[in-house]
Amino acid sequence: MNNNFNILSSARSTLQSECKAIEKTIELLSEDFSKAVEAIYATKGRLIVTGIGKSAHIGQKIVATLNSTGTPSMFMHAAEAVHGDLGMLTKEDIVLCISKSGNSPEIKVLVPLLKRDGNILIGMTGNESSFLGKHSDYILNAFVEKEADPNNLAPTTSTTVQLVLGDALAVALIEMRNFSSKDFAKFHPGGALGKKLLLRIEDILDKNNTPSVELTSNIQKVIFEISNKRLGVTAVIFNNEIKGIITDGDIRRMLEKTSDLTSITAQDIMTKNPKTIDIHSKVEDALNLMESFSITQLVVTENELYAGIIHLHDILKEGIVS
Repeated sequence: MNNNFNILSSARSTLQSECKAIEKTIELLSEDFSKAVEAIYATKGRLIVTGIGKSAHIGQKIVATLNSTGTPSMFMHAAEAVHGDLGMLTKEDIVLCISKSGNSPEIKVLVPLLKRDGNILIGMTGNESSFLGKHSDYILNAFVEKEADPNNLAPTTSTTVQLVLGDALAVALIEMRNFSSKDFAKFHPGGALGKKLLLRIEDILDKNNTPSVELTSNIQKVIFEISNKRLGVTAVIFNNEIKGIITDGDIRRMLEKTSDLTSITAQDIMTKNPKTIDIHSKVEDALNLMESFSITQLVVTENELYAGIIHLHDILKEGIVS
């Protein structure tokens, strides 16, 4: 190992080099970028992203970002395109071709094939005078002076610039579409944000575990119901209408006050008018209500009748946090 080598110094140099390249990319932005975004926004087809080598990896990430933010996209490997994958291309599609040099053999073969049916071609290249640059309808200038590695060989700075240009495309399209957090959640239903915005109480409520006692139920029945259903609470109902709730805390407080339990019934120790939430409400609303009143359970209603209990643990289990 080189004794003069400093790891942190190397890292800082790499980041500084890439930061400078991004700043230069800002200066290189032209009306072609605006026209490219407008074309993608207006198309009835998809954005087909293609490239080879490290540019292909960047292209796949760009596709993933666009798909998750409302712009239908598909990746097509430049080498595979000429062996059948061109069949995925329709006349309505727009093509984004990514190549640092713009002159690689695969690109020179592919570009004329992409243009033959009149598809709009957007070239993301570091060389506007390249074969790709000359045949593109719009150019996204991804020029970099040098790579970050000391030999100026490994794709580092160039792929960073490609990546941020892809992000800039995606964000511009997000803003044009007025793509909201709710729209984002639709494409990420399994993620924390998707669950937070889309999951309803009915989706997680255990309707087979609904602790309840009658107004006249004795304390033994109340304690058994709370313990058996393991939710720390039971609803007190009459004709399936909610009259109150009893928590395990209510039981403890009662035992501190009296040892004569023979005549005490549920209605004597219940809390009237408990906090309730409709079964069709969002789980996020239940979490907010619990936090507002510093409670861990809510009585769930359906058509104003008792439907069950939702516990804070049920919500946290889904990975939903405030």
